Amino acid sequence: MLYAITIYGEAGVFDTLPKARQDEVMAGHGALQEALGARGEFVSIKLMPPTSAVMLDPAQEAGQPPLIVDGPFAETKESFLGFYAAEFADLEEALQFAGMISSPVARLEVRPVAWAGGAISSG
Repeated sequence: MLYAITIYGEAGVFDTLPKARQDEVMAGHGALQEALGARGEFVSIKLMPPTSAVMLDPAQEAGQPPLIVDGPFAETKESFLGFYAAEFADLEEALQFAGMISSPVARLEVRPVAWAGGAISSG
């Protein structure tokens, strides 16, 4: 089954860590990417900072375009930072792999995914 490992954290916190701690966090991502690559195809996406986001608010009236505003305007310090998606035998296996990137600077969510189509390419 396809699972997503989504990563949430406070923007900028990683940058405040000592270099050795940053290297440790990134080593976890490197290990996860290597392990997933050895198993087959996977997707890994790192989102740009939340300050680069633009929001589309629903139109106020039918037939009107959505309102485009600078964003995000979430009521939280935590934001969606990126995700991995790969095939896993079950939730337990997905959790084992997610543990490779567990760190005090981000929270992880592991959830089954139903592929809705399209293709993702590295090129």
